[in-house]
Amino acid sequence: MILLEPHNVIIQTTLADKIAKPSSLDVQFVDYDGVRFHLSTPDRKTVLLLSMHIRCWEELAQYGAIDVLQREYGPLLQHEAEAEYNVSLQIDLEQVPAEGEEREEFIKTIALFKRNALAAPFELAFKNQKDLEASGGTQGDLMQIHYRDEEAIYVQASADRVTVIFSTVFREETDRIFGKVFLQEFVDARRQPAIQNAPQVLYSNRDPPLEIRHLPGLRNTEDIGYVTFVLFPRHFTNPTVASATISHIQLFRDYLHYHIKCSKAYMHSRMRHRVAEFQKVLNRAKTEVATTERKTASGRTLTSR
Repeated sequence: MILLEPHNVIIQTTLADKIAKPSSLDVQFVDYDGVRFHLSTPDRKTVLLLSMHIRCWEELAQYGAIDVLQREYGPLLQHEAEAEYNVSLQIDLEQVPAEGEEREEFIKTIALFKRNALAAPFELAFKNQKDLEASGGTQGDLMQIHYRDEEAIYVQASADRVTVIFSTVFREETDRIFGKVFLQEFVDARRQPAIQNAPQVLYSNRDPPLEIRHLPGLRNTEDIGYVTFVLFPRHFTNPTVASATISHIQLFRDYLHYHIKCSKAYMHSRMRHRVAEFQKVLNRAKTEVATTERKTASGRTLTSR
């Protein structure tokens, strides 16, 4: 199984090309979870405007997304976003770092625009966990991020852990079956000595976990599942580890459904291959009907079977 990259490849490649050879640009594209981007040169070809629209922006802003983006992008972050978008960055191509590792790191940071915005509630939960541990508190506020239609991420800090819950909709019965198999692998993987430090994973179908059961409007149907990750301080105390944890857990829902689709495509291809092989066997099994020729007294030929 592959891991999905947290950065946007279109932003990365386009920005690298325009830094090398500036030109006019106006392109719109979509990332995972219906996040829309607009990359353009509204004034001149050496100044790029990157705008993002994400449906849960108001919730992210409430949990500190603007502060996170200000920390990551500084003066590139615009006070007013482009029309029909939530947040914008303005990049002066004449001011980017010189060619080398520093420039590549700059481009990668811009490509992590969506990731950094979604990191806000997780960073806040990690901070709340430390505060609760120091003050002797028990539980922090439950944060809700409705990043997709009918699906959400719930994050809550406790004195000794941070709980992250994904609600995900399985449109087909086969998706639910594949999902259970994959999630069981997550549970079983922690039994291996090499990865016992991995987060605990719990899965429930239809019934919401206790942490969110009190929320109004939760679906209670067979096509919805709830995946719970329990993150302990070892998963986010170190800043480098915390950054990797945020990047990976953000993409869990996309990772799960991506591999469900890949598995279904693989099984369909194997079934088509098997049917083709059976068809060859049946074709070889056809018997040839023996025929005999007879001639009449007038010389005409009669064929009989």
